[in-house]
Amino acid sequence: MKNHSASSKKIQKTSLIGKFRGNVKYQKYLFVYTCLLLPILFFLGIRILPTLFTFNVGFRDWNLLATGVKPFIGLENYKVLIQDKVFIKSALNTLIYIVLGVSGQLFFGIVVALLLHKINRFVGFFRVIYFIPYVTSIVAISWVFQWILMKNGIINDLLIKIGLSPQPFLNSPDQAIYIIIGAMIWQALGFQMVLFLAGLENIPKMLYEAAEIDGASPWQKFWHVTVPLLNPTIVFSAVIGSINFIQVSFTQVINMSSDGTGGPLNSTMTVVVYIYQLAFRKFDMGLASAATVMLFLFILALTLFQMKVLTKKFDY
Repeated sequence: MKNHSASSKKIQKTSLIGKFRGNVKYQKYLFVYTCLLLPILFFLGIRILPTLFTFNVGFRDWNLLATGVKPFIGLENYKVLIQDKVFIKSALNTLIYIVLGVSGQLFFGIVVALLLHKINRFVGFFRVIYFIPYVTSIVAISWVFQWILMKNGIINDLLIKIGLSPQPFLNSPDQAIYIIIGAMIWQALGFQMVLFLAGLENIPKMLYEAAEIDGASPWQKFWHVTVPLLNPTIVFSAVIGSINFIQVSFTQVINMSSDGTGGPLNSTMTVVVYIYQLAFRKFDMGLASAATVMLFLFILALTLFQMKVLTKKFDY
């Protein structure tokens, strides 16, 4: 009786395996879900779990050089950050980077895209020229800017030759942040140009022809036809540009600031640079994690705000 039961289970199991092997539909779904599951597990292990761990560390007195238990201190790290003048300065600088940088990227990106959209010859050449800085090393570009803007650099030599006084540029607390913003706008211009060119090429020409028949001026066609139909591109560019200016500005600040730490006088420091100094120079992971959580919440709120305010629906 036992042998009969065991043999029947074996036959059933074999039939299920055979059925699965012969069913292409089941094999296809197994392959698809397996391919989807692996990236999800990787994302959970690399992104989600470290993020949750960061929230935990932000509530503790956690120093890398200290041994023993990391005590839970609640919101104490957040209170210290709010009272820290350097953190407040870095937060204000980050806002300046975002407002001026994203606005500059959008403006110059649209202008260059419109100009390239109008020409018929050497279009590929100009696209390559504008796009090359975007794929060039950020460190290399930062050092080139630092070299040409140094005290005895090319720019100051030109200013002296035309009778103007040399400028401190990156050594000035008043000028340094705007120089770095300008360098970041220049480097990202190619990416913005590609986005807006793609958006412009998807706008039907008959809309411009209809507007021209109605007597619309070039400015009216741009404001009432081009801008509304570029709205999805503008929203995407603004969101991605804001995140990039928060994250990527770390490399420019480290390589272009006079002392490599966001100077002079913390005038170019961003929140990301501030977090780096807390974590890897002062080894205070508790404060660094708390600052990271605050930056995460700021990026989330900013992204939702931009998508809510900038997204418009137009019917033509």
